Amino acid sequence: MDIIHHGGFDQVTGSCHELRVSDGERYLIDCGITQGHDQSSVPGALPDVSFVSDSIKAVIITHCHLDHIGRLPYLLAAGFNGPILCTKASARLLALVLADAIQVGISRDAELIEAVLERLQQQLQPLAYQQWWQLSDRCRIRLQNAGHIMGSAYVECDVDDQRVVFSGDIGCKGTPLLPDPTPLERADLLLLESTYGDRSHESRADRQQRLKQRIERCIEDRGAVLIPAFSMGRTQELLYEFEDIWHQLEQSHQQQFPEIVVDSPLAAELTDVYQELHELWDAEAKQRLQQGRHPLSFSHCHTVRDHDQHMALVNRLTSTAEPVIIIAASGMCAGGRISNYLRALLPDPRTDVLFVGYQAQGTPGHDIQTYGPSGGYVYLDGEKVTINAGIYTLGGYSAHADQGELLAFIGSAQSAVKRVRLIHGEPHAQRALAAQIRERFNIPVETAAELFGG
Repeated sequence: MDIIHHGGFDQVTGSCHELRVSDGERYLIDCGITQGHDQSSVPGALPDVSFVSDSIKAVIITHCHLDHIGRLPYLLAAGFNGPILCTKASARLLALVLADAIQVGISRDAELIEAVLERLQQQLQPLAYQQWWQLSDRCRIRLQNAGHIMGSAYVECDVDDQRVVFSGDIGCKGTPLLPDPTPLERADLLLLESTYGDRSHESRADRQQRLKQRIERCIEDRGAVLIPAFSMGRTQELLYEFEDIWHQLEQSHQQQFPEIVVDSPLAAELTDVYQELHELWDAEAKQRLQQGRHPLSFSHCHTVRDHDQHMALVNRLTSTAEPVIIIAASGMCAGGRISNYLRALLPDPRTDVLFVGYQAQGTPGHDIQTYGPSGGYVYLDGEKVTINAGIYTLGGYSAHADQGELLAFIGSAQSAVKRVRLIHGEPHAQRALAAQIRERFNIPVETAAELFGG
């Protein structure tokens, strides 16, 4: 048995790991694209799928973020015709995410998009959580809830008498809508993400209060709050929090609340699916439903789907002063509708930009986060834009476990984890987490630098 990494090893994005049971029996866990600083330096370079062969028997998807699924269309084009295994919720979400990604990044040809989606549906094989699936005489897998986004999973692989676990992305405890990650059973080898392996998140307990403070400033300054957010996961979490703030204001008879605009057709479609899948919500969210509340659809929240409506709103906000909260993709400001808002409103000191997720190096979001507080500038689609807006980061909204939660995930195992290999993290994050794992658990830990140098 061997494990080969085609991405997401010594970097955060581009997750693609090959479990080689034998020369003729191989499996891919995830097939994602790189983003930001992780991307190829060759302009226009296509994602690498050179490893495709008849010996790849199946692809197992941990969740539907593009850095875990974005290479799938290229994999299909290269001739892969085996099963694509994922949770039932991910199977429901996958087509929406890939259709949008193809339209934005590959082609707007409706026939081509439909052909890819039809092929995808033929190969998709939805699996239930916590049930073993026999891939071959030597290998079986089981998907467990990872608590990252709807349908996210970590993958347990039993190869002969060895248990290999691929973490995918592990979520935080207390994430809105989602149950906490399922504790580990055991692992002879745990391949563990390390995105935030070198830090702790801000308190999740008071994040709603900090979010409310930004709303209050929005009302006072009569300016816009721009929230770059991934269409899936983060957008729904924010809506959940805003609904609760609005509910509290209603209960105390305070009616002042700015308009909330979700400006993303994909986010709107995904939110609809999130509502359909409410049986997967956590106990708190289900209780709100029983009380007659609608955590993802409420008064003062509006959706913009049409591009003309989007541009009209951008132009309106450029010329008028009004409090409004805009949630739009992309989450790292690398294209999407958020770019139009940023170009128009970053120079306005009444504007606030609120980051609630990871900003990879090399993305405009990272540059705004880094240089914005000192009144710098950012290049958006080749245009230099001065930053006069307020720039804020609420770390308590990350969908990734921090160092303490990653250590707790290892410690949750019923039987001690025997060995860890760190993936999905920058070298400094891997080093910091590796040191903590060795100190706390006294088990072998591998990092990309230690295995391959660098």
